[in-house]
Amino acid sequence: MIKKIATLLLFFLFFNLSHAQKNDAEKCRYTKTAQGFLMVLREGDNVLELIEKLAKEQNIPSANFTGIGFAQDATFGFYDFNEKKFHPKTFNKVEMGSITGSVAWSGDKPSIHMHGVATDDKFDAYGGHILGLKVGTGSMEIYITVNAEKLERKIEQPLNANVLQLPCIDSKK
Repeated sequence: MIKKIATLLLFFLFFNLSHAQKNDAEKCRYTKTAQGFLMVLREGDNVLELIEKLAKEQNIPSANFTGIGFAQDATFGFYDFNEKKFHPKTFNKVEMGSITGSVAWSGDKPSIHMHGVATDDKFDAYGGHILGLKVGTGSMEIYITVNAEKLERKIEQPLNANVLQLPCIDSKK
């Protein structure tokens, strides 16, 4: 009898946990707005991947975005112009006081350029280019303003930097 009760309790516990995980995975991550999209990301979400996914799914020509929220991991990169590469540093359990960036294209892939400022529990701030960002406890809100013009990024030398290319509107260049 005790075995049956324990088995039933384990079954209900497993069912409720898997149902809760399924519901979280199915939660809406973005909605359309008059200017573009609003994303509400949750714990464990990879911010750069989800912005890239949105750009592909919605065929966003180009965009700029801003955001705020909690980060489990925020990896910043400082670009070394001599070595022509980023030196990464990861901060854990921080609050993103500001996120800003742009969406363009590099060939057939979205190219996300993101900067931000993170603060820790001592209110020390860290900022710069964001190489990776994962949502922490709570949520992250990102407002994406879509632009009509498709923009591209291309590697430019001598810095080996991925630079946004602008179409000329003046024939004098």
